[in-house]
Amino acid sequence: MKILLFGHIYQGSRLERVHHVLQVLSRTGAELAAHCDFYEFLSKELPDVCRGIESLDRWDDYEADMALSIGGDGTFLRAAEKIGARGIPVLGVNIGRLGFLADVRAEETESVFSEIMKGQYKIEERSLLQAEFDGLPEDFWPYALNEVAVLKQDTSSMISIHTTVGDSYLNTYQADGLIVATPTGSTAYSMSVGGPILMPQAANWVISPVAPHSLTIRPLVVNDNVDITLRVDSRNHSYLLSLDGRSIMLDTDTQVVLRKAPFAIKVVKRLGHSFSATLRAKLMWGVDKRE
Repeated sequence: MKILLFGHIYQGSRLERVHHVLQVLSRTGAELAAHCDFYEFLSKELPDVCRGIESLDRWDDYEADMALSIGGDGTFLRAAEKIGARGIPVLGVNIGRLGFLADVRAEETESVFSEIMKGQYKIEERSLLQAEFDGLPEDFWPYALNEVAVLKQDTSSMISIHTTVGDSYLNTYQADGLIVATPTGSTAYSMSVGGPILMPQAANWVISPVAPHSLTIRPLVVNDNVDITLRVDSRNHSYLLSLDGRSIMLDTDTQVVLRKAPFAIKVVKRLGHSFSATLRAKLMWGVDKRE
């Protein structure tokens, strides 16, 4: 099995967990490769675990059976961006905090990789949003696994987001911003502003306003087979478009169309894993601390 490693420069307190994960991997007999930037970090901080890792100047032509994201959900999102439409399944090992995408704890890696090497795992497909607008830079990846957000920039005033779903005008949101989230992203930014949680395989998007002017406006679930068109008015004639935290400034003459991407991200999950169990573990659903 060929495994492509993704990671970033970690805080010193997390190096011990990274070391443990890589030691476990080295004992599986898998072929390991990492981008040269991550490899250089590992060779400096953890030189003893680099002997069996290949350093890659580029990874877009490396034929891997699986990608391993070592970090938190942010690292997983960056790994998904690099994998793109290549269809390589991604496993997330969490050495950070909460971790919905990176839901394998570092302490579990030995048992998890024992199962993986035996073929005892499953793959879930996660839908993405695609953003289209005039002037899209060539180096800007126009897809989001979590969410696309339109946000005010350099002003204390609200912006107005004229929103159309399919052929039907929906609403003009007067707010600090608007989030359109995938089912995967429903537990991220959208949830923090009061949006509902969707099961990962739901064929829907969530439209959630950020600090709306009207209390009657609530998050809305829509089908994922329609385009969502956003047109923004702002006092400073600009706004911020963010895709999974990757941002670009646009002027208010630029209209954004969101639709379902033509490919999905494959996520590696353990057999017996359920999203319900993740909600109970991560969000403490049903926990009663009363004595």
